[in-house]
Amino acid sequence: MTEYFEVILRSIASFGLLLIGTRILGKQTISSMTIFDFVASISLGAIAANVAFNTSVKAYHAMLAFVIYVIIIFTMALISLKSRKARKFFAGDPTIVIENGKIMEKNMKKMRYTIDYLNQQLREKDVFNIEEVLFAILETNGTLTVLRKPQFRNVTKQDLVIPITPESKLPIELIMDGEVIKENLEQNNLTESWLQSELNKRSLVQQNVLYAVLSANGNMYIDTYENHIHSPIDKE
Repeated sequence: MTEYFEVILRSIASFGLLLIGTRILGKQTISSMTIFDFVASISLGAIAANVAFNTSVKAYHAMLAFVIYVIIIFTMALISLKSRKARKFFAGDPTIVIENGKIMEKNMKKMRYTIDYLNQQLREKDVFNIEEVLFAILETNGTLTVLRKPQFRNVTKQDLVIPITPESKLPIELIMDGEVIKENLEQNNLTESWLQSELNKRSLVQQNVLYAVLSANGNMYIDTYENHIHSPIDKE
């Protein structure tokens, strides 16, 4: 029974360590990872697992190793911020796999990167015809960045000389789960009475609103708990 209790405590400590370590190291640890981020995450996970259930390893030894790893990774991240050479060493360089519409087979061979995988990643970018590609670059985190040839790029309002309404701010969330987000109102010089008047215009009450957001162009999107959809396509 004592061992079970110890594993419970160690598991809670392990989760806390991972959470604190990730907060210290930043969001890049959980985003699309570079080789360095991958090695760091695997190492931290392995140490945290040992903290949780490997009772043959003293808890404070594993915790000390975890702290040392966090310090090493954090230090390397700081060095990378200061030095471009360090960034290249830890994360590597992006690799061009298509240049001026031509597949760079030598670059692909060095990375053991196949045409099948290239086609898969192109399809993920909505490119089903490789002839549309001007440049394709394999980034250090393994994602593929694609620049289409001019004739295959999406037309923009600028291309068509269509007037646009300038936008200088992000959408503002006003209500979530039926609760008014007062901080957002205050930060954007909005009042609850103004919000209430907007709801009144739509014959709504706050308690019935699941989500309300004010877009950058001034339009308000409101979703209520009652959807009024008699035959939903997907119902769980």
